[in-house]
Amino acid sequence: MIKTFDLNSKVILISGGYGFLGRAITLSLSHHGAKVYVLGRSEKKFKEAFNDENGLINSSINFFVCDVSSTESIKQAFESIDEKEGKIDVLINNAFYSKGQSPEKMSDEDWSYGVDGSLNSVFRAIREVIPYFKKNKGGKIINVSSMYGVVAPQFDVYDEYPQFLNPPHYGAAKAGVIQITKYYASYLGKYNIKVNTVTPGPFPSDKVKEDKGFVKALAEKTCLGRVGLPEDLAGCFVFLASNAADYITGQNFVVDGGWTSK
Repeated sequence: MIKTFDLNSKVILISGGYGFLGRAITLSLSHHGAKVYVLGRSEKKFKEAFNDENGLINSSINFFVCDVSSTESIKQAFESIDEKEGKIDVLINNAFYSKGQSPEKMSDEDWSYGVDGSLNSVFRAIREVIPYFKKNKGGKIINVSSMYGVVAPQFDVYDEYPQFLNPPHYGAAKAGVIQITKYYASYLGKYNIKVNTVTPGPFPSDKVKEDKGFVKALAEKTCLGRVGLPEDLAGCFVFLASNAADYITGQNFVVDGGWTSK
């Protein structure tokens, strides 16, 4: 019998794997047997996310310094991990960075920075991992978009909570992530390289959840009547990283409680 959801022996890289959603994804991948490398800029944040009083929660979770704003940093991380493990099986492009919020007063600099953090960084990582996947005669890339890469914000949600307003460059860049997924799925298919996107819906952080009114407003826009929990998202990444998804490429998996279907 084929163990379709067994990630044993798979080497998986995830950028931003110690963040609010990234942590749940990383733990789930590890739970299913993968050796996971969390790529990020802060080993301190990694330790805070994955250490308990006895040390590292799981020895299959590793940290490697990588700044996705830097091609050289990405190259160094991929080269070092491949040299150590002999292969890379899956790359998850989860990290992003951004600044600026106003739809009317955003500066050119903030616009460019946000697009770089959500889209250009994904391009850089895809480009740099291709040689390793070609060498291994296959691989998987899982990009992370957003429901605001599919639909525009429902601005009435933010009328009473302007501090949470989603900025214009974020959705524009995340829409680009969905397109670049299709582009590279088509381009890389002949090399047995699969490229897919996971698109989260409303997954407010613990800090945002302190504002009960805003969370209620988000929940009411979904079909399920609640916001997402990190564990609601993690399973989709396990599926796409596993052999169960070997015939799936170029697709966008929306995990949003039905937000975009209403």
